[in-house]
Amino acid sequence: MTVRGVRGFLAGFGMVASVSLVPRAAGAQLTVHDIWGSDRYASHLESVRWSTDDAAYTQLVRDGATTDLMRVDAATGVSTVLIDGAALIPPGRTDPIRIERYEFSPDGRRVLIFTNSVRVWRQNTKGEYFVWDLDAHRLQPVSQRPGYQMFAKFSPDSRLVGFVRDHNLFVADLETGEERQITADGSEDIINGTSDWVYEEELGVRDGFRISPDGRRVAFWRLDQSRIPAFSLIDETALYPEIHTVRYPKAGQPNSTVRVGIAPMDGGPTIWVDLGDDPEIYVARMGFAGTSDRLWLTRLNRHQNRLDLLVAEVATGTTRVVMTDRDAAWVENTAPLWIDGGRRFLYRSERDGFAQLFLYQNDGTLVRKLTDVPWDVTTVYGVDEAHGVVYFAGAGDGPLERPVYRVGLDGTGLTRITAEPGTHVASFSPAFSRFVDVHSMAGSPPVQTLRSAEGRVVRVLANNRELRRRLDSLGLRPPEFVEVPAADGTPLHAWVIKPPDFEPTRQYPLLVYVYGGPGSQTVSDTWGGSRYLWHQLLAQRGYLVASVDNRGTGARGRAFKKQTYQRLGQLESADQIAAARYFGSLPWVDASRIGIWGWSYGGYMSFLSLFRSHGVFRAGIAVAPVTDWRLYDTIYTERYMRTPEENPDGYRQGAPQTWADSLGGAFLVVHGTGDDNVHPQQTIQLINDLELANKQFDMRLYPNRTHSIAGGVIRENLYTYMTGWLRRNLYQASRSAPIP
Repeated sequence: MTVRGVRGFLAGFGMVASVSLVPRAAGAQLTVHDIWGSDRYASHLESVRWSTDDAAYTQLVRDGATTDLMRVDAATGVSTVLIDGAALIPPGRTDPIRIERYEFSPDGRRVLIFTNSVRVWRQNTKGEYFVWDLDAHRLQPVSQRPGYQMFAKFSPDSRLVGFVRDHNLFVADLETGEERQITADGSEDIINGTSDWVYEEELGVRDGFRISPDGRRVAFWRLDQSRIPAFSLIDETALYPEIHTVRYPKAGQPNSTVRVGIAPMDGGPTIWVDLGDDPEIYVARMGFAGTSDRLWLTRLNRHQNRLDLLVAEVATGTTRVVMTDRDAAWVENTAPLWIDGGRRFLYRSERDGFAQLFLYQNDGTLVRKLTDVPWDVTTVYGVDEAHGVVYFAGAGDGPLERPVYRVGLDGTGLTRITAEPGTHVASFSPAFSRFVDVHSMAGSPPVQTLRSAEGRVVRVLANNRELRRRLDSLGLRPPEFVEVPAADGTPLHAWVIKPPDFEPTRQYPLLVYVYGGPGSQTVSDTWGGSRYLWHQLLAQRGYLVASVDNRGTGARGRAFKKQTYQRLGQLESADQIAAARYFGSLPWVDASRIGIWGWSYGGYMSFLSLFRSHGVFRAGIAVAPVTDWRLYDTIYTERYMRTPEENPDGYRQGAPQTWADSLGGAFLVVHGTGDDNVHPQQTIQLINDLELANKQFDMRLYPNRTHSIAGGVIRENLYTYMTGWLRRNLYQASRSAPIP
């Protein structure tokens, strides 16, 4: 319903009454424990991975302490045991290992198994690797030496496994057991084959090496992080506080020095790739260009408004630029998709106003623009080279939905292949003969189906029937999609969740959920998981809950997304305030009881919107918030803001710390003291400003918890506290009482 439609719908209503503190129950009542302390409302999908022969997929089936690997025939659905988890007992041990991740060798005779993993930064990326021989039914460790391994992978001939240990590259011969060391200078400062903190967090570089198609060479990132200042996190739970440090480059500070090496797998000197004369670059993506004698990589300048696609000769390391993508703001970190044995590649760019697909020759000659539509192509699933077809997802039905499409490499035949509204996520088989589709809608859990390449449903793999039954018993109202005006009048997409017993003649308190960061979306026609259920819990207890995608969010084209460049927070918070004013004008919203909450960038937006709203928001919650962009990392911050030296006013205007003396309302800030992403320093500096301004607020710390504030009962504890805090500070707030 549009803004006009909402207004018309309300025109016939007269006087409104206040809502009672205890709403009428419409069904079973959600609890925080149900959502965060149990799997009662968890979504269950099959873990599907396609086999290389295109005829089957594999699934992990967990049974107590063991994990079986099953092979499922795609045509019939008949499954057979490929690996009996009870047999996965390493030499010298008595208990079987559990399969966490796995990879088949190119010849299909072996399976590489990852287990006993531990977290590095965001993810569990180091652990133990074993190889299961499918013919001999034998398990062997990849390495005989002690210590964790990272990112192990087969060579193309299936004989070798390369991996990283202690910031150096190694290769193990599975036939002889011999282990060779490829690099020797790895240390706390020198990182080979993986990445530093900021490369992983902001560029997605974790696995930092590639084996050539002929198996003779390995190309790898080498990062020297010695220039980066160390940031300290303190563990106060020990008898004497322990200090943990991480090399963390804040905006305007030095980054790691990056190099790309190419080394022989059987030993020999490393060839270093010519990356140009500018030391302030990022190597964002890398791989072999469909052949073993050419390596491609993407090079970003520090401002990230220019991306060069380089191709290097592996024998010499010499490079040439074959394509450049530029933008007045920033370019997206896009990788080419090589086809035809490296003779051509696809590239996604926003250069024409919307993210579109372009086809190039390998020398950088543009062949054609494959899509020419007034909406964003969001995800490229791959190319069926045999039939000359590209499969992708896009916002053809508007930014709220994600259908799957295909288009010919000749630029013709654009076709939507998923008919159902909502969001689709596809996983295509290697030959693109079929795909697994995960489809969901707002308020409706995912359904996983096997489909033909044309989109026809072949078989339902998982339908979340039990979850749907439990949700039906709650009597919930699904989110309603509406449009609300931005501060400048631009229509913004939003959703509203109403109480099950909603009566338009009453007035309800409203809680706005916000994220709002560049290119993000909280307003989409998709299943929202646990956070959605918590919002429904609040609705059951008499709240309205809404979310608005402000200017700067995604899937509405380049101009809409990039207008916040160099002024993060300013337009976005103005839009959240304008949206709250609009909601407050509706007869069933109590304008004196509007709150806002968010996490990470959303916590930042919650702070900034509350501080700048002059009383529009009565209460706010910020979890793990940024409070000053000078304290955040180089890659993310400078992409949108440039450096503090270049853009001092943008940093000042967009910092909640600048506006701390404007706090008017109840406020709760939550932070994990072990947050290596948005450091607790951000919150400490802000509360110092609040105290100096004689402002009152609430704060809750979670010792040693990371940015996710999770583990054990921690999420249940947090959401229980937030639920009670909102009741005291928003739901039960007196209209006549002044905002604190």
